[in-house]
Amino acid sequence: MTRSKKIFAGLAAVFMIALLYASYDISTRTTFPGSKPQLKERLEKQYLKKDTAITDSAGHAVTP
Repeated sequence: MTRSKKIFAGLAAVFMIALLYASYDISTRTTFPGSKPQLKERLEKQYLKKDTAITDSAGHAVTP
């Protein structure tokens, strides 16, 4: 095997190892989309919490 082929084989091996490491790293930091609730449900749960204030028909706050 010539010197240039050895260099190419070494660089190809290093590239494949780096690619596999990056793939593993990314896969451990992300979550499968099917395991999360849908976006609409998450937003409703996070931002649209029920108010505890009671309002009249005009929308004014009424104390009980």
